[in-house]
Amino acid sequence: MSQRITIVGAGLVGSVLGVMLAKRGHRVRIIERRPDMRTASISAGRSINLAMSDRGLKTLELAGIDQDILQVAIPMYGRVMHDVAGNQTYQPYGVGTQAINSVSRGELNKVLLTVAERHGVEILFSRRCADVDLATASATFEHGETGEHETFEADVLFGADGAYSAVRQRMTMTDRFDYSQTYLPHSYKELHIPPSADGGFQLEKHALHIWPRHSYMMIALPNLDGSFTCTLFFAHKGSPSFDELKTREDVERFFNEQFPDAVALMPTLIDDYHTNPESSLVTVRCYPWVANNKVALIGDAAHAIVPFYGQGMNCGFEDCRILMACLDHCNEDWTSALALYQDLRKPNGDAIAQLALDNFIEMRDKVADPVFLLRKSIEGYLHATYPDKFVPLYTLVTFSPDVAYSEALRSGLEADALLAEIMAMPDVATSWNTDAGKRHIDAIMQRRQPVAFASGMPA
Repeated sequence: MSQRITIVGAGLVGSVLGVMLAKRGHRVRIIERRPDMRTASISAGRSINLAMSDRGLKTLELAGIDQDILQVAIPMYGRVMHDVAGNQTYQPYGVGTQAINSVSRGELNKVLLTVAERHGVEILFSRRCADVDLATASATFEHGETGEHETFEADVLFGADGAYSAVRQRMTMTDRFDYSQTYLPHSYKELHIPPSADGGFQLEKHALHIWPRHSYMMIALPNLDGSFTCTLFFAHKGSPSFDELKTREDVERFFNEQFPDAVALMPTLIDDYHTNPESSLVTVRCYPWVANNKVALIGDAAHAIVPFYGQGMNCGFEDCRILMACLDHCNEDWTSALALYQDLRKPNGDAIAQLALDNFIEMRDKVADPVFLLRKSIEGYLHATYPDKFVPLYTLVTFSPDVAYSEALRSGLEADALLAEIMAMPDVATSWNTDAGKRHIDAIMQRRQPVAFASGMPA
């Protein structure tokens, strides 16, 4: 039966959710606090480029809009590490043509808004969610220009309004609602590498670039116009930190010391540094995600995570895909479907939150470390030689959309124990790849059972 659906938030997840529900025959209205970004001037500086991987693409494929999105994406087949001297080291993300896709958050959102409207979704802009009635799934909004209040009724309401969700805020006022938000001591600032004079890319186009510096790092992702969006992840306070770099001279000295090869490509560095905001990195955990069988959280509103596994958007899109599977499994019984959605997705939201925090340490500290690179070589050998017994964690998270995040986390912990055993070989750096070393590894692997993973889908 067709339901009246209100979605609070016309960001990436809200737009995709609107498309998927409209295609099921529901009457969908999305209400957004911001003006329409397709016509309004939106300031830059907070738009970390996104890395769309197979989980996100599988959802878009199910929605029938994957090809629309791939038109504004650039595949990245690996990461390039830049050391202080400017030397570069390349690490493939997967095998063959496996890639993650660089997309501009803003451009992607614009496409999704247009696609949602094409499928009959009504989108209202410049309306702030002022209150939610959790018992009736109605919500009241204040118009940003007129100040007028308007209440919209619905059968089901979704909070897809991000890490600082107004819908979740209303749920925190109910009994036994668990909620936490945890900030990293680091923040981020967006910087910019423009195209070359002839409009080309000044760095390798099909790669994510990383300048790892142990306690901090900078990354760069390609854009369709030949530019790169750079993001500096840096301590908020201390030394070195954003708090310490105040003057033009401070910024010039620090970047020339730490990122000299990048500085040569960044003519607007000083202006970008002083103009673009310093933004926080927060992890949000909460429960329950569903209130009164009528109101549900989805995407960052339910599980905001830090961006270091490139899975925030992908996880939110996967929420939408699993929700559709729950509706199918429950024969469109919304009460049962929302309860099942919550049961399936909460453990996976927690798992990817932990994985994302762990990957920050890997990206900033380990990617240029010889021991880490050796471990990666051994991982590649194990996966190629014993594919039924070993799958790298990164492959499970990024290229295995049918494996639940919680299963990837469990497997990653088991892989740590396995690799610790292999890395304990005498003179492992030179011995592991010898005939004797491979016999030793084979003896270890023969004790392992073939791996199997739960999907996170309704059983």
